[in-house]
Amino acid sequence: MVATLKLAITGGTGFVGARLLDAALAGGHHVRALTRRPQGPRDGVTWIDGALDRPASLDLLVEGANAVIHVAGVVNPPDAAGFEAGNVTGTGAMLAAAEKAGVARFVHTSSLAAREPRMSLYGASKARSETLVAASPLATAIVRPPAIYGPGDRELLEMFKMAARGVVLLPPAGRLSLLQVDDLARLLLALAAPTAPSLTVEPDDGHRGGWTHVEFANLLGAAVGRKVRTLSMPKRAMAAAAQADRLLRGANARLTPDRAAYFCHPDWVADPANAVPAAIWSPEISTEQGLAATAKWYRAAGWL
Repeated sequence: MVATLKLAITGGTGFVGARLLDAALAGGHHVRALTRRPQGPRDGVTWIDGALDRPASLDLLVEGANAVIHVAGVVNPPDAAGFEAGNVTGTGAMLAAAEKAGVARFVHTSSLAAREPRMSLYGASKARSETLVAASPLATAIVRPPAIYGPGDRELLEMFKMAARGVVLLPPAGRLSLLQVDDLARLLLALAAPTAPSLTVEPDDGHRGGWTHVEFANLLGAAVGRKVRTLSMPKRAMAAAAQADRLLRGANARLTPDRAAYFCHPDWVADPANAVPAAIWSPEISTEQGLAATAKWYRAAGWL
């Protein structure tokens, strides 16, 4: 029987964090979750009004917690200062609060991008956040998810829309790993357990060697019931598209120069050397099933 935990969670109002809250409550755990905006009451959740740059709210968040699961972060701020504040300084503040409160475990949600800190501002900030976590006296676990998808995700929604139209634009040739969000939530909870080891892991869907970009596009096509054509864009075209998106949508741009550089890297496959020990966790949702269920959710929500 899994012991009931008192969890302090950041990012609980975001895509991954919301599914994590669902999984934590389903497991009978008690949750204190940080929020910038008022939230409706929910059994088992104590909402803490605060933010990563408000230390007093973090002290309240971690009060009495067995473990912290730090999900909050930024993926698309306008400049390097935004990445530093959201991903590095924010992680340091959470670590300081957890250390002061004597929290037993700290689970940090990083990214595969941390392996390539020179490639993007995002990756550099995630690498620096990992350095802070590794230096902490707490028992810690660092999770580097690959591309995450699932119901409610807006990051890959454009890819689904392209597949539904029958033509998918891709970055230069490469490979990537995938993971459904509920499998990630189960992993984060497993690593919050008192007996979990301190380690850095790179989870995936169990598909050895990841997927080529073209294979991924075909999976999306199957999920939306369309045969798709693919068009791989060279790096220069990706960079130009990023500049155009910034001009057209400003701060709301989805494809920034930083993200374009990230997408053009040929290897975002989870490293088997950093696989999660099978005794702790293994994926349960195949990518074929997960993408189909996500497309179904998008349609029901009117997003696709």
